[in-house]
Order: sequence, then C-alpha cells, then structure tokens
Amino acid sequence: MARTLLTLLLAGLVAVSGAAVAGKHGASKSNRAGVAKSANADRTALTWRGDVASSRGVGTDIARAWQASGHGPIQVVSFNTISGIDAVAGGQADMAGSARPAYAKRAEESGLTFTPVAWDGLVMIAHARNPVAGISLKQLHDVYFGKITNWKQLGGNDAPINLYSVASPLDGIEYSLRELLFKRGDQPVAAPRLYMNTAKLEEAVTLDPNGFGVTTLSGARENDKLRMLPVEGVRPTPSAVADGSYPLYTPLYVVSRDGGPHAATVRAFLDFLQGDRAKAILREHGLLPYADGLALANQRDDHLAWVDARVRGVTPMNGPLAAPRATYSAQSSIAPTSERTTEARQRAEKSRRKSGDKDDGN
Repeated sequence: MARTLLTLLLAGLVAVSGAAVAGKHGASKSNRAGVAKSANADRTALTWRGDVASSRGVGTDIARAWQASGHGPIQVVSFNTISGIDAVAGGQADMAGSARPAYAKRAEESGLTFTPVAWDGLVMIAHARNPVAGISLKQLHDVYFGKITNWKQLGGNDAPINLYSVASPLDGIEYSLRELLFKRGDQPVAAPRLYMNTAKLEEAVTLDPNGFGVTTLSGARENDKLRMLPVEGVRPTPSAVADGSYPLYTPLYVVSRDGGPHAATVRAFLDFLQGDRAKAILREHGLLPYADGLALANQRDDHLAWVDARVRGVTPMNGPLAAPRATYSAQSSIAPTSERTTEARQRAEKSRRKSGDKDDGN
C-alpha cells in the first residue's frame, strides 16, 4: 500500500513538473513570437526617391545609420525633384527629397507634407581653372536673365558664359535660386544647356572651361574639378551658411504622405533625423541641421528683402540680422568709417566668435 501511494505521488510530481516546463516553454515561445513581431514591425522597409542633392546629403548615409540602429532598410533611388514628389503622391515611394517647398500650383503636391530637415548652400560653380574672383547678386541675376553673356563682363576671360541648368520642371535647386533672384521659383531663364539633375550638371561644368551653373554646397565642396564662386564677397562654407553671411541658401525637405501605408515608420524616421547621430551625419556632409538654423528661418523676410535690394543694385543701410558678415562686407566697402559699418563689424565679430570661424577678411 505504501509503495502504491509513493508511486502515485511521484507520478503527480512528474505531471506537475511537466506542466510547468511546458508552460515555461510555451511562454518562452510566446515571448519570442512577440519580440519577433515587434522586430518585424520596426524593420519595415522604406523607399526614398527625389533629387540628387537631398539624396546625397540626407538620404544615403542616414539611411545606413537608421538601419544600423535596428530599423529596416531604406532603398534610396535619386533622379530629380518632380519624379520623387510624384512617386510619393502616387504611392510608389514613402519619402522623397526636395530642395524646395510645395508648389501651390501643382494639385499633386497639395496632400503632401514637406518637412524641413537641413540647410544647404546654393553655390555657383565654374570650371576649376576659371579666373573670375566672384560674382554679385545683381550680376548673377543678369547672367540668368541673359544680360551678361561673357566672362569678361565678370572680370574673366573673353569667352562666352555657357550657362547650364536642370531640365526637369520645378527642380528644387533651380527653383530655390530663382525664388531668391527673381522672387519666382518658376521664372524662365536664359540657360540653353539642360541636364537631368545637378549631378549631371556638375559633371558637364568640370569638362567645360566656360561652364557655369548652380548646385549645392554639400554636393560640390569636395569636388576639386569645380570652383565655387564667392557671392557678394563671401565664400560658400558651412559656417557662412550657418551664420547667414553667405546669401544663397535653402532648406532641404523630406516629402511624405500622411495616409501612406508606412506613415508611422516614416514619422519615426523623421524623429530619428532630429537625433544627435543624424545631425552629426548632416554636418559631415556640410549641412546645417534645420533646428540648429532656426535664426535663418526667422529672418527669412529680412533676408529676401536684402537679396532683392542687392539684385536691384541697391546697398541696404541695414542688412538682415541673419547675415552679419555680409552686412559688414557690403558696408565697409562703401563707408568704412561710418557708425553703421562699426556696428556691422561688431555683429560680424560676434558671429565669428560664436561660430568659431576664423576671420577670412569678409
């Protein structure tokens, strides 16, 4: 009898132990399934389309950092602005890069969100051996308007200016430059040589001693086959964009659609762009994170008015606060001992100390 009771007791213990083990394994499988499900949701693959400028500066390396942080891959395919925006509008892409804001006259863009993520310089490029020292905003306006057609008119060789442009309608870089020069991003210009995107335009200028066109600071700054011309006496550098002294700059945008199938992941990616790792990558590309350049956005109206005055050949007595060094450069050349010039110099020196930039004489 005792032996029978012992047998039954052992059998009960085995059964309880087995149930506990089974429950543990079941819970473990359930937990693993939950983790896997969460990981799959976090690893949603995204597609990025759009212009070359934003893809080079924002898309490619940040896409790698995003994936390295545990997220899904981002397929980056750059071509031009319109193709990327239309791909997002049509559901063929999750995001697009653009160097311009939404264009109100295009119905395709009305339901899209343009989120500014960085600032980039718009740089005027020529062949590396071009001897022209620089260009003013008025001269630049007149080149694009067809009034200046020879490099000799800019202090260079007696040779035609071969003006290059991007063929795609409403290209972001071209649009932003024309918005500054003409107050119309869709202004027609005297540029007979057309290319599909800024990368092809840069390539053409490297091969043409008389070539001229616009691209981005982030794209051209390490290309020793190109020469970036100073504008209004200010060399295009990341620090000159950051303090507003270089007069040609634009936000770069990520274009998205709220109703897209991966909208939540896109929002997470936009949040990622605000983080330290993403900001460090932007700076490595010569870009200024948008949030770090809010002064540029806040002074936009003053800046546009200053540019417009310079385009018209007028020297504003008070330049925009967002361009302290440009203000000092312009005023010191006209009235070097005036009170206003002294004030402008003080603002310029304060700006240099704040940015850690060395005095380059501007």
